[in-house]
Amino acid sequence: MAKVAVVGAGSWGTALAAVLADNGNEVLLWARHAEVVTTINEKRCNQKYLPTHSLPDGLQATSSMMDAVDGAELILVAVPSHALRAVVREVRPYLGEEALVVHATKGFELDSLKRMSEVIVEEVPSIGNRVAVLSGPSHAEEVIAKQPTTVVIASHSEQTACVAQSLFINSYFRVYTNPDVIGVEIGGALKNIIALGAGLSDGLGFGDNAKAALMTRGLAEMTRLGTKMGADAITFLGLAGVGDLMVTCTSHHSRNWRAGHLLGQGKALEDVLQEMGMVVEGVKTTRATQRLATSFEVEMPITTALYKVLFEGMEPRLAVEALMNRGKTSEAAELLKG
Repeated sequence: MAKVAVVGAGSWGTALAAVLADNGNEVLLWARHAEVVTTINEKRCNQKYLPTHSLPDGLQATSSMMDAVDGAELILVAVPSHALRAVVREVRPYLGEEALVVHATKGFELDSLKRMSEVIVEEVPSIGNRVAVLSGPSHAEEVIAKQPTTVVIASHSEQTACVAQSLFINSYFRVYTNPDVIGVEIGGALKNIIALGAGLSDGLGFGDNAKAALMTRGLAEMTRLGTKMGADAITFLGLAGVGDLMVTCTSHHSRNWRAGHLLGQGKALEDVLQEMGMVVEGVKTTRATQRLATSFEVEMPITTALYKVLFEGMEPRLAVEALMNRGKTSEAAELLKG
């Protein structure tokens, strides 16, 4: 049994805290708002995000970062990308010298364009290789229901990855390790852009052909940018690439798919985000990735089309027409193009 802190009481943080508690760990789930803490501790559920599922006895909540983190052997950070730096600063004073930090955040920091593990190391330079990322096809609604789920934990340190793997893995939550932190983080971030596009395609009334093409060409874009940024191309054929892409583009659990679907039905972005009531990581990630594509000189037509829809007011149907009317090329050439 280990003492574990989970920082972030959204649906994903709560579901992962439940996995860790099911494995016999002593888990403290940090939530910023006292009413969330009270509800979890007294009613044994997260009423806002996962109201129909009871939480295991080994999971308790707190609004004190010191109580959560002090003495914890593992700190799991599951907050939106725009909040991660500030939250890590709150964690830092209580972080033990041997503690591992695993993040489950999918996105980039918008201002710096840094990956989440880079932000963590920048804020806690002494952390060294005790950082990992958890990613893969994993809806919180299914994890909390103990439905079979398989994810990957990536770290530059094999020991860090293996320790984290041992704390998470169980009969319904299978965990693989991977040394490619860059690829796992980029796959987890960029699949949200393609999921927005998949939802938009469905909202426009297009069929399976269009969505299959979007996902396939989206995977090519992810791989092109990822390899330019130092990732291993094979990672994008695994759980953090194809796996996460499939589940996020095809499931109604996916908030990015749902946001895209509303956009395809003609709703304005501001209205969509207000209606969702939750962070839609793909929106900020599209803005960041458009800048990364320019910086690394990588052609990403799907990302560019979605950027124009989201931030330049382009009509979704016109964006699709622009994609379909691009110049003739070879598929092999497109896959390899930087």
